[in-house]
Order: sequence, then structure tokens, then C-alpha cells
Amino acid sequence: MNTLLNALHVERTPTILKPDQSRVLLRPFVPGDAERIGRIISRIMLLSEDQVGPLLEGIYQEFSPRHHRIRDSFLERFEQIRDSMPDVEISDQRRQLIGCYFLAEYSLEGAALFNPSIVPHPNQRDLPPGALRFILSLRATGEGHISSITFRTGIIHADQRVEVFPPGRFLAEPRQIPNVHYDKALFIRKLSELGLKGDFTRRVMNRLGESFELEELRTSLNTEQARLLDGMVAEGPNTAQGIWMLARSNYEVQFQQEQDISERIIFPATPSQRNGIEDARFVCFECHDGRSQYYATFTAYDGKVVVPELVETSDFLRFRFITLNGPAAQNKGMALFPRKIDGQYAMISRQDNENIFLMYSDNVHFWNQSVPLLQPAFPWELVQLGNCGSPIETEAGWLVLSHGVGPMRKYCIGAFLLDLKDPTRVIGRLHEPLLKPEQSEREGYVPNAVYTCGALVHQGVLIIPYGLADHATGFATVPLNEVLGSMQ
Repeated sequence: MNTLLNALHVERTPTILKPDQSRVLLRPFVPGDAERIGRIISRIMLLSEDQVGPLLEGIYQEFSPRHHRIRDSFLERFEQIRDSMPDVEISDQRRQLIGCYFLAEYSLEGAALFNPSIVPHPNQRDLPPGALRFILSLRATGEGHISSITFRTGIIHADQRVEVFPPGRFLAEPRQIPNVHYDKALFIRKLSELGLKGDFTRRVMNRLGESFELEELRTSLNTEQARLLDGMVAEGPNTAQGIWMLARSNYEVQFQQEQDISERIIFPATPSQRNGIEDARFVCFECHDGRSQYYATFTAYDGKVVVPELVETSDFLRFRFITLNGPAAQNKGMALFPRKIDGQYAMISRQDNENIFLMYSDNVHFWNQSVPLLQPAFPWELVQLGNCGSPIETEAGWLVLSHGVGPMRKYCIGAFLLDLKDPTRVIGRLHEPLLKPEQSEREGYVPNAVYTCGALVHQGVLIIPYGLADHATGFATVPLNEVLGSMQ
């Protein structure tokens, strides 16, 4: 194993997850402006009912094996564009036909399936002795380099064999939950962090109760905009847009219970995510009352700017998306510790594109200060350092996997160790990569890169899912005591 530390017995498993271009998602298709949409609808309306039935039946035969409840999808899309329709009676079949003309298939994994993180599954029942059921999150990238979050499940067996279950055949996005309540005090704090704290904001918020819904906020915004005085016109529209964008960026979604977890897709849904949800780092967080809550930090990309955001769930059915605020909530690669330390949340981060930082906060939404933790020191990481997922608690300390970028933009995975009580203290560090690209792993979407967004320890073995050249995903295992013993 010439690619690994000589002292470590790191093994790559034969399990490789590759992009599956046959798993496609139905997405709205907008072929142009309202005028063009109207022309397309007019042409469909000219078809006779005798033509509509056979045409629709042929579409069903071709596409229904690829999508669950496709008729419902056609009707739902029709309802979304019905404002462009003439006010005439339309048959159910023609409604479905119109709807399907404004849908398109999107291949979530058309380009790549990579940068995984792994956490214990909330359901550990009915397993053989010594086994662990897990959830694997992955970054799926398709046409236009748009990234989303997809999932797989599997089992780590007692002999450390990694089994990933085949994915379901259908894909579906969640439903956005209506009437989500916002906490007024928290929302005002977020507005203040964004610099939206003038008279217009104060009046908008004064109209709302201590808890409010999105439609109540919309009504308050519209009312205050209508009451603007001439001297306040410049403040109102820009501030109103900022308030509305913040609200839209904090939302909740719900999947259906009957959907297999591999069929649940988190696709970009807000302006900040327009061009992708990248590199989610999931962690199973231990709450003060003994409950487990799953958090994931991820990078939202709108095509120009990257911002870190947060998502939380307890069951992988209902997800709550939360903006991260404060001057330290910036750049990529934020990863939450799996529990509080001295009563505070803790986060590994990278503020400057080169070094690793540590942050503390009394509120998971706000991150104001950071302290430098680790700088590039070895040839394989001189370009930059970053984390590869949340710290893992061990008896020896907090084990943190890192990524280093070296010559020819080659990405390797390293590791370092932090003191359990005082994570600002680095007490160990690998001087050589834990994992670097083998010859068979060099080619792909981004050559010469191995990368992970989160590992776990099971029965004394470190399980590392990792992306291969930003194209596919593999697994590596190594005894934890060997990793810790190689720290210097």
C-alpha cells in the first residue's frame, strides 16, 4: 500500500458508489418568459381531445416507470402555471398534458457522487451482534454543476465489512412546510447581524407577535412599504428585500414516511443555494437531555458567493434550514463538534482559505469570534488546510480529519488530535497523509483528490467514506489505535 503511512494498516474496501444517471428527478421546466409560455399553452389547447388521450398515454408508458405518482406531478405542475391559462373549461387529461410540457428530468448524479459524510442511523433495531446501521450523505452533482444532497443507508458488520444498500428507483423532493413559525427575538438578532436594523425594520417587526408566520411577515412588509414617506423610499425596498430573503432562507421541509431514505433529495431551494448545496458535514449531536439531534453544515452557492448554512433533523424526514450569522460564519468547511464543551457549541472552521480555526458560541446560529488552531506545515498541505468533517470524540482526545492541498493541487486526507477539555490545544498530528490518491483514484471530475466530509469509529476501527477525484465514493478502514499511535 504505497499510498499510505507505512505504520498504518489502512484498507480500501471494494465498495464503490458511482453516479447513477438512471435516477432522475422531475423538476419544473421554464422554457422562456410569460409570452412564450402562453404560446406553448395555446398550441396545446389547439389539440383535439381525441389527440390528447393517446399522446398522454404514450408519455405515461415512457416515463411512469421512472417516477412515482407521475399523474399527480403533472397536475401539480399545471396548477403552478394556471395563471398563464385562458379562463376556459379544461379536461383533466389536458391539464395533465399541459403540466408535463413544463416539467423536465434532472439527473442528480449525472456528473458525480462524492464528498460523503457518515453518521449512525437513528434506528439501530434488529441488527446482528456487533453491527451498526448508518446513513451516508453524499454530494450529487448534475447538469450545470448544480449540487444537491442525496442519501444511502447500510451496515458496518462486526468484521468491519461495509455494506451499502442499493438505492430506491424513484427520487422526490420534500414538501415545504407551510405556516412555519419564526421566533421574533431570534429573527431580530439575525436582522441586526445583517445590518437591517433601521426604522423600517423596527416598524415591520413591531407589527408581529413574539412568534409569527411567513404570511404575517409578508403582510407587515406590504403594509409598511405602502406607508413609506418620500424621504424613506430608498431605505424601504432594499431593506424589505433583505428581510424577506432572510425569512425565505430559514424554512422547513418534510418527506413522506413511505419514501426510502435513498429516494429523498434535498435540492437547492433558496436564492443563496441557487447553484448548489455543497459538502454537507453531518454530525450526530448529543443534546443536554440525552436526545440525539443531527446537524449538518454545508456550503450554499449562488453562482458568485459561497456562504455556510446549517440544516437540522431528528429523523431524516423533517429538515429545518437555518442561516448562520456573525462575522465568523464565513467561507467553507465549518464542522460542528458532536456535543457542547463547557456549555458552549464548538465549531472547526476555515476563515482564510488556508488555516484551521476554532470557534465557540452560546447559540448554534451565531458565530462571532474564531481563534487560529492549525497552519500548513508539511509539503502535502502547504497550499491550504481544512477539516474533513466533525471532530470524533476518543479517549485520547478529539480526532479531526483534515484535508491538505499540495503540489499540482493534489488533495490528501490527514489527521490531528485536540485536547478533550481544551480543544484549542493541538496534542497530536500526522506528519504524513492518512490517505492520498492511488493511481486508480486519480482520474475524474477533479483529478488527484481524495476528500471526506465525515467519518466515524466503530468497535475501534475508523471508517472513512471518501470522494475519489470528485467523481465517485469509496471507503477506507484503519484501526483507531494505529492512527492515534502515529500522532506526533
